[in-house]
Amino acid sequence: MLRMHFTAGDVARTRVADGPDPFWESVLSLHKVWERRPEPDLTGWRRRVVQNGRASLRLLLPLVPARGYFPDFLTPAASAEGVEAGLDALLSTPRRELRDQIGRLATSGPPLGGWVRSVAEGRAPALRQLGEALRDYQDIALGPSWQRIRARAESDRTWRARVQWCSGTDAMLRTFGPGIRWCPPVLEADYPVDRDICLDGRGLLLIPSYFCRRTPVALADPTLPPTLVYPVSPGHPVRSPATGAPATTDAVGTHLAHLLGHTRAAVLQALGGDCTTSELARRAGVSISSASEHAAVLRGAGLVSSTRQRNAVRHSLTPVGLALLDGSPSQAPSEPSAPANRFRTQGC
Repeated sequence: MLRMHFTAGDVARTRVADGPDPFWESVLSLHKVWERRPEPDLTGWRRRVVQNGRASLRLLLPLVPARGYFPDFLTPAASAEGVEAGLDALLSTPRRELRDQIGRLATSGPPLGGWVRSVAEGRAPALRQLGEALRDYQDIALGPSWQRIRARAESDRTWRARVQWCSGTDAMLRTFGPGIRWCPPVLEADYPVDRDICLDGRGLLLIPSYFCRRTPVALADPTLPPTLVYPVSPGHPVRSPATGAPATTDAVGTHLAHLLGHTRAAVLQALGGDCTTSELARRAGVSISSASEHAAVLRGAGLVSSTRQRNAVRHSLTPVGLALLDGSPSQAPSEPSAPANRFRTQGC
């Protein structure tokens, strides 16, 4: 079991990430490549990745065993700023950290090959190969499905952020059960090893993940910013990354679409807590100008309030807007209609 110990300051500093993290999704999806009998909705995905990603898999799989420890440097915090920022941070990992983390990997699994040892030594050619392998793998494994993966994670995130905004962090931390349980001041989670983490006022970043399926995942190094990657709720109305077929239906989303139109309903559903116009556009899959226009109409209807902070306008749901969305309190917003975009152009 994993136990994360909170102080009052930690509760105030706990938040849900804006969306999925491509580096966490990469690592956790590599675990699915290892599986001989993958979950049914991943069978086609796994076949495509194995067929098209042999070169990158040959380099990456030794760093990410089927079970147990994998190096923390593969999931840098800087990835919150985007794929390029994450790659820069990963490839700039100090040699001591590379050596220590890969050394720990070597003690917990089979012998490592020469290329992995070169990464541990921080050799430039090996690090370049690592960066190229990650780029290729992300394009193959995540790129075709990223829009749907992101929609699922952001749907989950929007729901939990709305609970946090309206009822507080304590209420939001109670939404994860049964695998993650809030027993103040401790957050308990099913975990393969027994472990305690004291947050010590640093707060906790919760990251929704499509490829995290059974138990949540935390960073191994307790000195790094506390992070917990959790499985998105399976009950949310999303499309399968493997087939694109609808997984469930959302009566609330359907009624909103009839009332407001599909795009405006998506904009309304994309609001959780508050966000800027550019964040709203990204979540809803529309242009910034379109997001601004729809927000203005929703504001005129009393569903959204907007305030200017320096150079940005922040939008949030009014009580009337929240009540309209909460026709079914246990449901998250449905996946918005959004144009397809290349994976490398997406933020996290």
